[in-house]
Amino acid sequence: MSQSGTALITGASSGIGATYAKRLAARGYDLILVARDQGRLTTLADALAKQHDIRVTVMAADLTHEQDLQRVESELANNAQITLLLNNAGMNVEGEFLEADITRINSMLALNILAPTRLAQAAGRAFKARGNGIIINIASVLSLVHEMFNGAYNATKSYVLTLTRAMQRELAESGVQVQAVLPGATRTEIFDRVGQSINDIPAEMLMDVDEMVDAALAGLDSKETVTIPALEDLQMWHDYDQARGTMVPHLSRNQSASRYRQR
Repeated sequence: MSQSGTALITGASSGIGATYAKRLAARGYDLILVARDQGRLTTLADALAKQHDIRVTVMAADLTHEQDLQRVESELANNAQITLLLNNAGMNVEGEFLEADITRINSMLALNILAPTRLAQAAGRAFKARGNGIIINIASVLSLVHEMFNGAYNATKSYVLTLTRAMQRELAESGVQVQAVLPGATRTEIFDRVGQSINDIPAEMLMDVDEMVDAALAGLDSKETVTIPALEDLQMWHDYDQARGTMVPHLSRNQSASRYRQR
């Protein structure tokens, strides 16, 4: 058994998830790799087990299917060796919200919202009971963007960010670390899956996946609650979050704002 414990990674067959698998294996974690493509998972698992002398388990699962989601949920709840959950599996849909296929949107909501919610709760409960553990939820910078792109996708990532911040409050005294990661455009297969050429993204906006994951892990090591790999001036995030917090006490009152009553 690894001294670091076991990391369960969703969406582990490629891109961000596969890169996290490589980095966490190098840190000494045993791995449970979850994704739909068993062939790619097995190839990655064999390579990492051999390279790092760790135990790597493959769980082929489609997290939009109830039975598969339950299997992964149960693993998190019952496997006491798991010390880290990376909630990474996700998808986008092609086109603007009003143009998009509603069936694809339903699948996206299941994968981007329902699955990470249930897995985060299962891991959070198990880790809290043991007094340690790490939960990393992959959101997106689009969680902060309301005006562009597919609003349903952006909203799923806003949900992940909000859920993560609430979990940080709940688990603050538990010994469990919870991090939200907000990547910008990252060089992965997600563009191909929605029929968009990666070449349409300006080069200065597109980060290589290795650099993104290394930055996210540096943020984790620094105990950041929210990591935005591309944001040079961290004070911008703090100012944004402080402005939001300043509004909170004024959002619910027994009278409407005076501008609505002076008529």
